[in-house]
Amino acid sequence: MFVSDCLTVNQKGHLSIGGCDTVDLAHQYGTPLMAMDEDTIRAHCRAFRQSIDRCYDGNGLVLYASKAFSCKAIYRLAKEEGLGVDVVSGGELYTALQAGFPAERIYFHGNNKTREELEMALDNGVGRIVVDNLTELQTLDKLAGEKGKKADILFRIKPGIDAHTHQFIRTGQIDSKFGLALENGEAMEGVKKALTYQNINLCGMHCHIGSQIHDISPFELAGEVMMGFLHQVKEQTGHVMQELNLGGGFGVKYTDEDHPIPYEDYMERVSTAVKAKAKEYGLPVPFILLEPGRSIIATAGITLYTVGAVKEIKDIRNYVSIDGGMTDNPRYALYQSSYDILVANRANEPKDYTATIAGKCCESGDLIQENASIQKPQPGDILAVQATGAYNYSMASNYNRIPRPAVVFVSGGKSREVIRRESYEDLCRNDV
Repeated sequence: MFVSDCLTVNQKGHLSIGGCDTVDLAHQYGTPLMAMDEDTIRAHCRAFRQSIDRCYDGNGLVLYASKAFSCKAIYRLAKEEGLGVDVVSGGELYTALQAGFPAERIYFHGNNKTREELEMALDNGVGRIVVDNLTELQTLDKLAGEKGKKADILFRIKPGIDAHTHQFIRTGQIDSKFGLALENGEAMEGVKKALTYQNINLCGMHCHIGSQIHDISPFELAGEVMMGFLHQVKEQTGHVMQELNLGGGFGVKYTDEDHPIPYEDYMERVSTAVKAKAKEYGLPVPFILLEPGRSIIATAGITLYTVGAVKEIKDIRNYVSIDGGMTDNPRYALYQSSYDILVANRANEPKDYTATIAGKCCESGDLIQENASIQKPQPGDILAVQATGAYNYSMASNYNRIPRPAVVFVSGGKSREVIRRESYEDLCRNDV
């Protein structure tokens, strides 16, 4: 029934998260509301960090992929848990710096970083800039030279691996907007050019093969392929790479049909593959970086809505309308993502009603789920959608001029607001 251990049913028969009654949270903060269990987030951070310590003898760093959910509070938490962070825009970088996150533990991604973003990264001394293409490499070398700096970089590489996920979240194959491909030689071309630039320090390589992957073998293969490339680089240039970023993409549980593999199993098998290839090629085991985002934050979060109209179309379907929708969760419209949903104030009752959960936007495709099994709802009930911690708030919009929701962290029966609800005044703030 629940995708996370942080969810329970309390004595009132209400859904509870982190010891907080979700109905009380909805009444206190209003809806739509995103609630995230802080203890679950921290536990996931520690699981990854401990896996690095065990499988790579501590020779590595976990980077929280902040595109999954970015705000000052999550950066402070990542800092406290000893993680680095991966940012993909000037806005994410600015937020991390404003939260006091150490710049040397920030890795800056992106397939089309602007000149201003690269200058921002150089001026603030980020740990690594993950270079996506040869145009960026040339621009970065010029900017670093103008500033009298040397940019520490990783190259983003496409290892040519199909991770068998949705086409929009596969990033390791040659036909992708991200990175340099191995198959056509552009990756090696990039390495050789980088080694000639005076203001570039090529530290290592990066790859990311996709998201929501429930199979270890693509990760093993990626590790082997990337170690093979490091070997080729040494053979052709004499340059020994010190770092290897193997990305993220670890699958999580959205519904009972998902069977995620424990994180430590990923780490164990992939580290074995990496170490074996290092031995085979006579290379040192590189400093390993990982980029979990969804797998840290997704199941820690839920979204609460208030039920409005219930429309029953005989022999067709039942529509349950909520006070949010694709503005705070576009993932169903984008990917047809599955969710487990329940009526929070009737969480102890059987799910004996089938409904399509409809948002309030003026858009026929504004749905959260079709044919969902839930408790029979009434107007005013609180609906809870599970596992919405990742890529929900971060992809939220103001379509139809709908304000984005508030976000609260919960822990030990207490809650605190980490993002305030937008007001109508906020929506007009930049209008002229």
